[in-house]
Amino acid sequence: MEIRRLGTLPTRKAPAKSFTGNVWQDPIIEAPEPALLKSNVVMFEPGSRTAWHTHPMGQTLYVTAGTGRIQKWDGPIQEIRAGDVIWIPPGEKHWHGAGPNTMMTHISMQEGHDGVVVEWLEHVTDEQYGA
Repeated sequence: MEIRRLGTLPTRKAPAKSFTGNVWQDPIIEAPEPALLKSNVVMFEPGSRTAWHTHPMGQTLYVTAGTGRIQKWDGPIQEIRAGDVIWIPPGEKHWHGAGPNTMMTHISMQEGHDGVVVEWLEHVTDEQYGA
């Protein structure tokens, strides 16, 4: 058993190569092998979002605060809000982030395959975000 105290892993700014706008991540767990789980609390400022991406083993999001947006490739933008749980199947191209005027926080949970938990793709354009 391991208890990790608050602040052991510091908040980090999400990298601009994978996110648009100001996004902050608090690591929850990067479980040691043979476990596969990786999880973060992710806080999106208004208008901020991920780039398009996929997960080899899928992803679960649990929205804890605010309202945001999510979209799968060739699908409509959908609103997400506190209390929503979203399952994204393996390999599904998608993005998620805050609403244009609201912050949004979610817990992301994903498992890795051969050490890979996410494949980052192109940025979501302002036109795609505003569609």
